Amino acid sequence: MTRLLIQFAHPALEKSRVNRLILSMLKTLDFVTINDLYENYPDFDIDIDREQQLLLDHEYVILQHPFYWYSSPAIIKQWEDLVLEHGWAYGREGVALTGKKMMNAVTVGGRHEAYREGSFNRFTIRQFLAPFDQTANLCKMTYLPPFIISGTHRLTDEMIRHHVSRYQQFLEMLASGQFDINAVKNLENLNDLIPLNQPL
Repeated sequence: MTRLLIQFAHPALEKSRVNRLILSMLKTLDFVTINDLYENYPDFDIDIDREQQLLLDHEYVILQHPFYWYSSPAIIKQWEDLVLEHGWAYGREGVALTGKKMMNAVTVGGRHEAYREGSFNRFTIRQFLAPFDQTANLCKMTYLPPFIISGTHRLTDEMIRHHVSRYQQFLEMLASGQFDINAVKNLENLNDLIPLNQPL
């Protein structure tokens, strides 16, 4: 199976039922490398060489984080600013990441219906994630639609387990090459590839 790099970022993990369960699930997958950014860099002093080597060693980079102020927690921006260097990740000679795939996997407190054009938040989650899409494009990577667990504030423990199981199934399918990347890259999200009512 293809190994997946999970760039995990949650600044208050002890307060998140969903992300704690996601992290526990990820630790059971032998094809996943978990890079817990807040755990590894509590002072934001990111090891650029280490991070660049992790990117080189993996085909897929998944930014796993809560949806904070229509984006990501601050350490992911710090990671981008320091690690994706000109001449390495982008620019005329910056070809290190060419052909790799990147995506966001996000947990969202609000309901899915609140993230539509003309709705309360005015834009879709994929539209809010456009800076990540363009970052991947600049680095000659393929950006995939996000995997989204929404409405987390209202989920029961059973519902959380079900969503996390669907996410696990998605990761297994991604790592085993069951998706046609060109066929799915323009979807709004990748959740629909795993039917909501499908037994897990």
